[in-house]
Amino acid sequence: MMGTQLLEHLQANLPLGEGPLVLPIEDKKTGLVLVDIVNGFCTVGAGNLAPQVPDRQITGMVEEGVRLAREFSARKWPMLAFLDTHYPDKPEPPYPPHCIVGTGEENLIPALEWLEKDPHATIKRKDCINGFIGSMEKDGSNAFINWVEANGIHVVLVVGICTDICVLDFVVTVLSARNHGLIPSLKEVVVYSQGCATFDLPVNVAKNIPGAFPHPQEETHHMGLYFSKARGAQIVNKVSFD
Repeated sequence: MMGTQLLEHLQANLPLGEGPLVLPIEDKKTGLVLVDIVNGFCTVGAGNLAPQVPDRQITGMVEEGVRLAREFSARKWPMLAFLDTHYPDKPEPPYPPHCIVGTGEENLIPALEWLEKDPHATIKRKDCINGFIGSMEKDGSNAFINWVEANGIHVVLVVGICTDICVLDFVVTVLSARNHGLIPSLKEVVVYSQGCATFDLPVNVAKNIPGAFPHPQEETHHMGLYFSKARGAQIVNKVSFD
């Protein structure tokens, strides 16, 4: 089955049921989570896992992430940005070295650097795929849970990269934690499809790279969204403000 046919098959048989999300102007119960919108994943040529040429899906994700961050900041609503950050002596198989401390890959893309000084944004560097696990503190508390509870957040709106890896792992873990009663304030997890992206490694390219695993972009993006929905997340294809 060709790529286009496979995507159409997935869309027909694993529908997402997407719709728009309109946030009330006075809504202060929604928090924005930005997952790994860092140079190492989004800036062309920035590292082993960065796009080597401009990528439409990643560019669209960045534009929407920046737009939403600006909107949330203007309304003084809470934001949390995860930054994938690693040390060279702690590899993360099966992925090659990436976002190593001191390389610049681990930092927010230039269009979001202002978040570092925004009073409504919390920056959390994580050394693993899963932001919820990466939020575990030495005292046993969890920085993400603390952020949700401190801000009285009922809904988290999730954007970022990669749809089927870091975004998916974070979303399904948060849903499990919510269902287990670990996050009392949290009611819903919403994933914005146009605000998420993943990387592209077609099978014809992967077969020429030792140890590489095929990862067609559009299909894996859809699968990441589908499995988020299957675990209880709401998938939306547009976010606007009333």
